[in-house]
Amino acid sequence: MLLLIPFVGTLWMPFYARLEPAFFGIPFFYWYQIMWIVLGSLIIGAVLLLTQGRRDV
Repeated sequence: MLLLIPFVGTLWMPFYARLEPAFFGIPFFYWYQIMWIVLGSLIIGAVLLLTQGRRDV
């Protein structure tokens, strides 16, 4: 279920197909995509921790 969040966030094109608001001069379209790369990685890491059993190596 958590993995659907970045999927929907990046496929809902009308929401982020614009230039404003800019973040340090970077148009919204670009920093929104970069934000989802970071958030997607964090969500995948959380899913990994939640679904993986404890390992003793």
